Amino acid sequence: MFRRATPADAAAVRDLTRSAYARWVPLIGREPKPMGADYDRAVRDHLVELLYRDGALAGLAEMIPRPDHLLLENVAVAPAWQGQGLGRALLARVEAVAAGLGHAEVRLYTNARFTTNIALYRRLGYALDREEVVPAGTVVHMSKRLG
Repeated sequence: MFRRATPADAAAVRDLTRSAYARWVPLIGREPKPMGADYDRAVRDHLVELLYRDGALAGLAEMIPRPDHLLLENVAVAPAWQGQGLGRALLARVEAVAAGLGHAEVRLYTNARFTTNIALYRRLGYALDREEVVPAGTVVHMSKRLG
């Protein structure tokens, strides 16, 4: 079951995101960007879809509508639910939201060291657009044309 986040959900969004991304800290030696984001602002200013399983918040997708595409800012699955297809379900939801907004493209970016995530995006039809070296490492930009 999906539902749109409200300001009352900000703490739960923050907690789920922090727990989902914690596994990457040892790999990259720091907290990934989503762990420090302002989720009070995010649930107010962005589209945040919450995914529930068995009555518990199991995953989320944070999206930012742009003039010509939908940007997937963050997708997170609670550790207890990882590896059970929820990432795929969340990405399908993102694509449905994009189509509902009249967008024919979803874009995302991720850390180049998150190779399992990149592999999933590729399996789901996302193409590698470019890599960008930033002070914190390398960012991989990907996109998917819809329809």
